Amino acid sequence: MPTEFISLTFPNASTEVNPIPGAGIDPAYLVRYARTLDDYDFNYTLVPYDSSSYDPFTIGATIAAATKKLRIIIALRPNTLYPTVAAKALATLDQLSSGRAVVHFIAGGSDAEQAKEGDFLPKDQRYARLEEYIRILRRAWQSPEPFDWDGKFYQFKQFSNRVRPVNGTGIPVSVGGSSEEAYRIGGALADIFGLWGEPLKEAKEQIDRIYQAAAQAGRPDSDRPRIWVTFRPIVAETDELAWQKAYHTLDILKANQACISGGGSQSSDGKAQVQAPTPQNVGSQRLLEIASRGDVHDRALWYPTVTATNARGASTALVGSPQTIADSILDYVDLGAELISIRGYDNLNDAIDYGRYVLPKVRSALQERENKGPDSA
Repeated sequence: MPTEFISLTFPNASTEVNPIPGAGIDPAYLVRYARTLDDYDFNYTLVPYDSSSYDPFTIGATIAAATKKLRIIIALRPNTLYPTVAAKALATLDQLSSGRAVVHFIAGGSDAEQAKEGDFLPKDQRYARLEEYIRILRRAWQSPEPFDWDGKFYQFKQFSNRVRPVNGTGIPVSVGGSSEEAYRIGGALADIFGLWGEPLKEAKEQIDRIYQAAAQAGRPDSDRPRIWVTFRPIVAETDELAWQKAYHTLDILKANQACISGGGSQSSDGKAQVQAPTPQNVGSQRLLEIASRGDVHDRALWYPTVTATNARGASTALVGSPQTIADSILDYVDLGAELISIRGYDNLNDAIDYGRYVLPKVRSALQERENKGPDSA
């Protein structure tokens, strides 16, 4: 399948480097941002989930109504919505968007974050619940007849679903993570597997582990998960200007961090909190360990943004000119990444720059390779 691009959804103009305290949804900004992604040929937008933030389904429906091609990835934690309800909600969005819905499952990497919404299962059981949840959704989307379910986490009788996905069989399912349980469940059940940006060596090791899990689950190579990798590109006209911009961005991130006292992960303004504890999730722990080895990895992968934010979420940067960023993305495509998520620190303007200067270079290079034949990579 072709290389495709993802960007995160933003409901207002607040950013990590220019936060707007107490900002609510700005409908005009949300629509403008979504249409920008659509106009510049991004393929997907991820609508994120947080215990204290907006409802992804409502945001996703708004995006669907404002765009023509953009696929909407709904981030979903199983503890927040019963699976039969989720099956109908996702299929409803799929119908409203003419088949553009995708779901990205978050098992939950933080006990404290999960507890905020009444979820006290330990992490291993959260992954077991996720496995059961995905199986229920697939059954609900495909079963023409009412069915019972008697599992460890969910039980119901004679559920009948009259809300079908547009294709009649299902909606793409994405799973992310860096733990062995994430690899196992994603390898066995996911259509897409999401990773944060790591150096090429470590990224290749994770991809191999996902493919191994898929093979162990009996999936042929033609059916293994597509790989999704996320970066925070900092781009400027030249490499030199990009590095100046990167260090300026880092200074602002550090200043914002220093303004906030206490522990925790992040304030409502998007600023990382000072002296935050070591993250519980394996993905963030991996990023911090890699950051301890050096600032720059491979061609242009930059890690000080990881330490400045305590590795909260996707935080690894790519720094350089549009050509350097495009070449760096192609390095990951060569590893097997088919979906590349990119978002910067000036959300709307960066999306426009990526759409004008980065995406065309990547797609042009891939088209040139295709024209030359299979040995041109």
